[in-house]
Amino acid sequence: MKYRYLGSTGLSVSELCFGAMTFGEKGAFLGAPGRNWSEFGVVPEHTAYDLVYKALDAGINFFDTADCYKNGQGEELLGNALKGKRQQVIIGTKGRWQTDPNPNALGASRYHIINAVDASLQRLKTDYIDIYHLHGFDPRTALEDTLRTLDALIRAGKIRYIGVSNYAAWQLAKALGISERLGLEKFCVYQGYYNIAARELEHEIIPLSVDQNVGITVWSPLAGGFLTGKYPRNQAFPEGSRLANATPFESAPIANREQAWQTLEVMQEIARQRNASVAQVALNWLRTRPGITSLVIGATKLAQLEDNLAALNWTLSDEEAAILNSVSEKEKPYPYWHICNVAGDRRLADDIYP
Repeated sequence: MKYRYLGSTGLSVSELCFGAMTFGEKGAFLGAPGRNWSEFGVVPEHTAYDLVYKALDAGINFFDTADCYKNGQGEELLGNALKGKRQQVIIGTKGRWQTDPNPNALGASRYHIINAVDASLQRLKTDYIDIYHLHGFDPRTALEDTLRTLDALIRAGKIRYIGVSNYAAWQLAKALGISERLGLEKFCVYQGYYNIAARELEHEIIPLSVDQNVGITVWSPLAGGFLTGKYPRNQAFPEGSRLANATPFESAPIANREQAWQTLEVMQEIARQRNASVAQVALNWLRTRPGITSLVIGATKLAQLEDNLAALNWTLSDEEAAILNSVSEKEKPYPYWHICNVAGDRRLADDIYP
């Protein structure tokens, strides 16, 4: 296992982070009638433990969950599995979404964050959380109040570092500026949706994060299973699968499905030549991208985890990476095409801004 520093924290985290979103049985989505967490996979308790133990044996020291995953089951089972290993691992969890019918049990208010952190600590069976992420932006709560609350929780020893997930770049930049101005703890990591079929993160978030030394962890590196290559083209996704039920509300969208299929065909050829899986090609492409600290992988079976881990046994050649970059390149909207082309007279080859 290889490790990378997480932003400016000094923490060394594994290149693969194991996520617990699939842990547990069925559970209804609060606020989304008719939807069920089982669409993301069902992992019973004994299998969850086996997956965590396998991850630990492989050198993974970074684990991700959230209070809303399976309505708390994700945190509970991860906490059980890591009993006796607490000092050897980095645990990240998240809060923001509604976790019970209480109208104040959501958002980034002082009221909710304090209650959510205490509840997560109890479910994780620990007295501190290494990285506490806001799972999304809350437009109804002043960032100053949110950041003061998180700063107080760090000083109380309940959390050690803070991060965000699914923020717009301006929201993260504003938060970093407020922390600087008020002398508060800063967000040190951004968790975002990024893969070879969905490269929107490259427009603003990656350049901002690299500039501000904010680590980046990637959720859905396999685009909800699309980049495993197991789904035939021009056929409906299996009934009940995550991709069959995909909605922009909660799933991993692919804006240009035709380009994604073309990219997948190139990935399949590389996988064939490498005697590897398409999923390994997808993970290795992300490992070549600037600013990326760790990839959050999930599994419902040991074989899936073992295949993902095998991606670390090889790397893409420069030629393979260049081919994948080209076939998956997205059209740049304004102002990015202007920044890249018209204002490109002072760019260097390794510049990562648009």
